[in-house]
Amino acid sequence: MKFKFNTKRKSILMLAGLGIISIGVFAFATKDGEDVSIPEVAPLTVETSLPVYEKITEWDEYTGRFEANNRVEVRARVSGFLKKVSFTDGQHVEKGQTLFVIDQRPFKIELDEAKANYAQVKAALKAAQDDFKRVESLRETGALSAEEYDRRKQALAHSEASIQLAQAKVDNAKLNLEFTEVKAPISGLVSRNKINEGNLIDGGSANSTLLTTIVATSPIHFYFSGSESDYLKYVRLARDGKRGAVRSEGVQVQIELADEDDFIHEGKLDFVDNEIDNHSGTIEFRAVLQNENNLLEPGMFGKVRILGSAKHEAIMIPDDIIGTNQSLRYVYVLGENQEVVIKNVTLGPLHSNGLRIIREGLTSNDRIITNNLQKIAPGMVVNFKEDEDFITKIVK
Repeated sequence: MKFKFNTKRKSILMLAGLGIISIGVFAFATKDGEDVSIPEVAPLTVETSLPVYEKITEWDEYTGRFEANNRVEVRARVSGFLKKVSFTDGQHVEKGQTLFVIDQRPFKIELDEAKANYAQVKAALKAAQDDFKRVESLRETGALSAEEYDRRKQALAHSEASIQLAQAKVDNAKLNLEFTEVKAPISGLVSRNKINEGNLIDGGSANSTLLTTIVATSPIHFYFSGSESDYLKYVRLARDGKRGAVRSEGVQVQIELADEDDFIHEGKLDFVDNEIDNHSGTIEFRAVLQNENNLLEPGMFGKVRILGSAKHEAIMIPDDIIGTNQSLRYVYVLGENQEVVIKNVTLGPLHSNGLRIIREGLTSNDRIITNNLQKIAPGMVVNFKEDEDFITKIVK
């Protein structure tokens, strides 16, 4: 009972204090019996602008990698000790330029032996030819048996075959001697020499020693993959006459490097693969760029964009005025009687001017609100000020 009494007493004292404070405030707020008036709050001022509405061509963007248009692993065709390296690491080499020299002495000896054997076989052939000519005249007079005639004839045929074999050995020895000079099979940039002078290298087999590599980078290729739906879109655009065919008409592409802010490198599509990958559901595309200044290197990443539509009218606005409500996207526009209206929109891709394409939800006559977006709400009455240069400043 004591607890309840104290609680009741405290409540009465609190109400009395509030009453005294209210009387005091009222006394200070009034003068000579005048009524109390609350000042009106001026409506918030916002800036508005019409969206950009113009004819554009949309671009599709992909990520890809540069590759050399030709790449060769340089290996020797004969085995031996590496005697000389005839290039500087990383230099540009021409097709046919000597890169490595293998010790030629064993191969020169082999060639000399083959030539000597050829001379012996050639002498034996001359003797066989002379013997056969003599027996031919004896056969006509009947002084030679048929068996002896056949033996001399077979000996001549054997000598003729032997001379061919000896000539083949000479040719093979010459070829091996030529292979001791390892030459560049293509023109391009050479890598470092992977084997130093004096090492024994293996050649002429699947496991031959890798000596260096050469890549041709002018022109250079850029590979990227697109989805099945993208490929179908491009084919249908070509069939409708809205864009060139990707396989036959060299569609233009633009590429941006990792440290760049714009797509400044131009190329053409020159290859589309012949099937959709069963695992990824994508198809491979290839663009070719001239790379005259040798800026582009194999293995570099880049972003490529390719024409993804015919020319059409589109509404575009800056990304930073688009709001998010869970899965919905919306913008604030100025409605009738200067009321704030919210409109849900369907977004398209970013255009090359940096503005977002709006598929649905806005018209070209809607006045979008561009500032104070955190202070306004649907139904609020606002003052507005036109900012015709807002979109222009964003694009610049």
